[in-house]
This record gives sequence, structure tokens and C-alpha cells, in this order.
Amino acid sequence: MTDFAVIGGGIAGLATGLLLARRGHGVTLFEQDSRAPGGDLDADFFDWSRPRTVPQAVQPHTLLGAARSVLMAELPDVYEELLRRGASEYREMSVYEGGVEPVPGDAELVLLQPRRILLETVLYDALRAEARAELRFGEPVTGLAFDGVDAGGVPRVCGVRTGAGVYPADVVVDSAGRRGGTADWLVEGGGRAPVVERHPTGVVYYCRWYRLAEGEVQGAPVVEGGTFGGCAVFPADNRVFGVALFLHAGDPTRAALMDPEVFEAAARTYTSGAQWLAVDATPLSGVLPLAGLENRWTSLVDDEGPVVAGLLNVGDSLTHTNPTMAQGISLALWSARWVAEHVADQDPSRADFTAAHHAWALETLRPWFDVQVQTDEAVGRRYAERVPGPPTGFARQRAAMVACALTDPVVGRARMRVRHLRELPATAYGDEEVRSHVAAWLAAHPDWEPKAEGPAREEWEKVVGAGPR
Repeated sequence: MTDFAVIGGGIAGLATGLLLARRGHGVTLFEQDSRAPGGDLDADFFDWSRPRTVPQAVQPHTLLGAARSVLMAELPDVYEELLRRGASEYREMSVYEGGVEPVPGDAELVLLQPRRILLETVLYDALRAEARAELRFGEPVTGLAFDGVDAGGVPRVCGVRTGAGVYPADVVVDSAGRRGGTADWLVEGGGRAPVVERHPTGVVYYCRWYRLAEGEVQGAPVVEGGTFGGCAVFPADNRVFGVALFLHAGDPTRAALMDPEVFEAAARTYTSGAQWLAVDATPLSGVLPLAGLENRWTSLVDDEGPVVAGLLNVGDSLTHTNPTMAQGISLALWSARWVAEHVADQDPSRADFTAAHHAWALETLRPWFDVQVQTDEAVGRRYAERVPGPPTGFARQRAAMVACALTDPVVGRARMRVRHLRELPATAYGDEEVRSHVAAWLAAHPDWEPKAEGPAREEWEKVVGAGPR
């Protein structure tokens, strides 16, 4: 069996360590934060001042069908514990009144809706119970250890360094996120730097959390996108839900949203925000911002081949995506599972294993990364330009598909398969049956015109532009 050192105790690191430990490998996980999840969920979620590497910890998270399937297949006890501790499920196909005849794959179109802290807590508890796992919280990794070069001539990692010394390992897994230090450590060790591709989104988020009163029924998640911003509502565990507003980073009104009264008034200018804020719910937090977002791809392989042996990257250390499509946890779990499944196929400490992981990531993860980049570029342009009126061109076609999907399960299923990372947009929306259903719907609604979601700019500025009250 192989001994692994895992850098980072977030979701990607905990999941990778757990999948490896349950296959009999030794795992030592290093996390810079001295505080570990566990105990009171609300205290951990709202009162824990996380390091700068986890700014997304208090933002909404949704587990798509892709992530849910990995948990159910690989870690069923984790999945059951999430449900037992209050995570909610939402079955997408339930939106159609009277139900629809299920087809293969419909069972995967289910959202699991915990707060991030609940998933972290359950993964932490499960990994801590593994005999071959050691969790070293409060001990940040400060560098990599090397023991020569691989047959390919690249540095070979043989462990990690902390303030306490060197910890040997056959393989190091970098799950420290986009602000980890492995790039600098590789160069310091005489190697080439990873290849990093960045796509700034230009979007900022503001979120506030609430808890429904006893007896209130939790509704479905919803996202509305307007011409200069949007609103989303994320149900979570234990009657908690988050309301989020997003705007272009250059929008002059955005600073005013830090005031809770202004935030709520702004959220009510959207249908979804107004509906959820009208229910009996108690605010649990102030307004929590998230900025500086980018889509980032980090490759340990360049034009010459692998830049290192004995080091792998998973989670945000490999692909960091804007949270609008909720891809992050799913892509992290896919990568963690691949590593755990393939360490028995070939020596994971060799550079050719790094190359194999890279090839798999390009085939499996990269297409979804590209979808996120393309989506964000279009959204960023729309928010920056603030073009008034209903969408036109390709956006109009997509709006027609959305309208058709409200009553047509064939089209709705295609959209859900994309949302849950089951089928890429070109495949799902290019299907002849889907195209014919949208065409028939348009023919039956000759006077249909798409409507711009959200408030007009004048209304928004009237509510928000005056600044904090």
C-alpha cells in the first residue's frame, strides 16, 4: 500500500483522504487551521473565522447529482449521515405536476443541499475514524521534500515539510486550493512551475443566511439572472437558507449591499428574493461578500511533459470554478475518486501517473471548466454593458428553451442533465427530440417574447443607490 500526505483539510482533501484510507492506504492530512469542524454546526458556520484560503466557506453550496452519485456509490455512510443531520434533497423532476414517466438517469437528477460546514463535518468525522489516517490540524505545510529526479528527469516529491520537520510520503496530494504554495515550492526544488490559466469573472456575490420557522415548508432552489445582476436562493440543512445577490465588480451600487436593510430591499426587487423573504424566517448573519472570483485551471503538465513526480492536485488546486454552476464539489469528488481508483493500476509516485491524471482531467473535467468560462464571459459582458430589454440572439433561443422546459419534461430533462453534469450542453441541447420540442413550443406560442428577469436599473438604483441607511 501507498502512504499519502494530503495538503489541505477542506472538502477535496478530506474526501481524497477518506477514499484512499478506505482502500487501505496510509493518509496523513495537514491543515493550517488549528480548529477542526465538529460540534455545533451553527457555531462552526457563523462564528469560525476561517483562514484567507477558504473565503467561500460561508457562501451557499449545492451538491449536484454528480457529487451525490459519488457519495452514494463510494461513501454511502457519509451520505446517510448528511441526511440524518438535516441535509435536504430536492428531486428536480418533481417540478412537473402529476409526475412524469421516469427514464434511466432521472434518479440522478437530485440536488443534495447541505451547508458546506455540514459536509466538512461528516467527512472529517469519517476520516478521523479510519485507523490508517492521521489528521494534523494546526500544522501548515511549509514546503515539499524531494529525493532526486524521476526517470523523466523531473523532481520527485517524497514528502512535505512543516514547522515540526519532514514527513515522508510516497505521494503528496495538493488540495490546498487556489492559494496554496506548491507552485513556489516546485520552483524552489529545481523544477518547472505548473501551468496556470486564469479567467477573471468580474462578478461579486453578497449573501445573507436565514432560518425558517418551525412548520414552514422549504421551497426549491432558484436563480434569476437580470441584465446587470441576479438573485439566487439556496435551501440548505435544518431549515436554513441563503439569499445571494450578484453584480458586476464594477457596479457602483454594490458597496451599499453590505447594509442588511439595503440588501433585503434589493433582494425583494427579484421575484425569488421577495417570495423567500416574505416567509417567517429569522436572519442568522450579516451580509457576507465574496469577490475576486476567477475560473482557474492548474496543470502539472506543460509542453515538455509532467513538471513533477509524486505530486497530484485535486479540488480547487486543479480546477477552480465560479460557483454559479455549483460545479466545484462535483469536480473535486470526481478527481478524488479517480486517484483512489487508479493508485493500484500503476505507481502513483512516478511522473507517468501524473501524466495519466492530467489526461483524465482534460477529458473529464476540462469540458465543464470550459462551459463555466464561456458562461461567465457572456454573463460578465451582459452585467458590464447593462443592455436593457429582453435577450436577443442566442440568449433568446436559450430563454425559449427555459420557458418551454417549464411544462415540457423532455426539454426540462435536458436542462437538468446539463445542470447535474450528466451531459454537456452541445449534446443535450443538440438532441433532435429536444430541438423539435422547442420548435413545436415556439410554433404554439407565436406571440411569445422573452422578458428580462429582475428589476429595471432605475428601480434598482432607487432602492440601492442611496447607500447604507
